[in-house]
Amino acid sequence: MNVLDIAEFYTRPLGKITQELIARKIGAPLQAKPDQLVLGLGYAVPYLVAGGRSISFMMARSGVVRWPQNAPARAALVDELDLPLGDSSVDLALLVHALEFSESAEDMLAEAWRVLHPQGRMLLVVPNRAGFWSASDASPFGQGQPFSRSQVGALLKEAQFSITRIEHALVLPPWAGPKAARGAEAVAKLGLGRFSGVIVIEAVKQVYAYSRGKLVRRALPRLRPVLLQNPQPAAKS
Repeated sequence: MNVLDIAEFYTRPLGKITQELIARKIGAPLQAKPDQLVLGLGYAVPYLVAGGRSISFMMARSGVVRWPQNAPARAALVDELDLPLGDSSVDLALLVHALEFSESAEDMLAEAWRVLHPQGRMLLVVPNRAGFWSASDASPFGQGQPFSRSQVGALLKEAQFSITRIEHALVLPPWAGPKAARGAEAVAKLGLGRFSGVIVIEAVKQVYAYSRGKLVRRALPRLRPVLLQNPQPAAKS
């Protein structure tokens, strides 16, 4: 899905209530402390604060928009399977509108594992396969690949993450009004959560894989353009 479409969604009334309800679950807005690096991957800017060492990576197949608007840019277009960051360089990763659009969810999580510090946290927001939102085109959560709770759990376990918290957001269908949507979130824990629009998961990077002799799979390196210092004109035939 084009990143411009996702950005435009958050300017609509439905997008604003969506942002509010998901932010409650992930604890947004997230702002990096002076000694921390916070990475937003996918389209996470509605849940980030531009300050400190916060950065936003948007996926190559979706495009990129400037962020923040009135300050030095902190957004970049990247290959989500080959992030331009060093190992163990990120303290907190927030993945929104990311996993469902990746060409390989397994490799994307493996790359997130690589860049996170040992015991670094990851917050993951994915469309719920059992919810109304994944079957509706009214929001970006109706695009891409939805996941069940067990599927996400299996992916995280394989990528050597330990789940510390699971929340559900957007309990009512996307056509419900803001007032009803806010009220329904309060009773989500009474059994409606399994039909929510999105699943919000907090997980922690585990490093015991190395002690067992098992390495997390790394994404294959991609071809990148090289800029020459003194480019020469093409030879004439």
